[in-house]
Amino acid sequence: MITGTTRLYAIIGDPIAHVRTPMAFNEYFLAQNIDAVCLPIHIGRDDLPRGWAGLKSIANLDGFIVTAPHKADSAGLCEKLEGDGLHTKVVNTVRREPDGSFSGTLLDGRGFVSGLIKQGHQVKGRRFYMAGAGGAGTALAYALANAGAAALSIHNRTRSKAEKLAVDVGAAYPGIDIRVGTADAGGHDIAVNATSLGLKPDDGHSFDLASVDASVLVAEVVMKPDMTPLLIAAEKRGHRIHFGIHMLNSQLDLMMQFLGLDRPNAR
Repeated sequence: MITGTTRLYAIIGDPIAHVRTPMAFNEYFLAQNIDAVCLPIHIGRDDLPRGWAGLKSIANLDGFIVTAPHKADSAGLCEKLEGDGLHTKVVNTVRREPDGSFSGTLLDGRGFVSGLIKQGHQVKGRRFYMAGAGGAGTALAYALANAGAAALSIHNRTRSKAEKLAVDVGAAYPGIDIRVGTADAGGHDIAVNATSLGLKPDDGHSFDLASVDASVLVAEVVMKPDMTPLLIAAEKRGHRIHFGIHMLNSQLDLMMQFLGLDRPNAR
């Protein structure tokens, strides 16, 4: 039951109707008997500074999750960055400190890698193709390199963003064969959509599915719907598929740890 003592958590993004974080958080709160609730908050693409000030002013808001398109801009608004947020300058989880300041980190990539492994898909030594060099793509690129991926090709609509990400990740992890790719995803073991394409039924694909061999695993970061247009088409072609929800499920524990909700009698 929500009372006057209930602590608030949120997820911010634009759009917001597709997110599953509130359900996952609220189920956790119920199971752990934590007096808290998580709500979706729709902050428009160009309205983050004003929305951020509003979040700051809510004294019983203890933290929030950040989704597209706010991950990069949110990093610049945090007083402190930790973990993957430090070198990526992208955040997806923000915690309010006792002094009221906001600390942010990035957990998407670690969650994605953990989700692959939990589903029986090896990461170390595999060749990855990834479409998208935004917040999600940045997180995945660093996490895949850190987990021992042999190679990573990054394709992005704005090529300069893919080029910069490839240079940055290559500098941090010189052992990985990293390059800028095209819509042709051939020659890889796992092909990943790390863009927001797939939220709507009429969305196209972020890469040329016909360019990959049927043995390639096709993976998503989009969590809702489960079966995106890309995964529907991939399954019809005989590919193994990997759902976006695995990324959230696998990083839920990481989020709770960062927010301080993994301890008994948390908050």
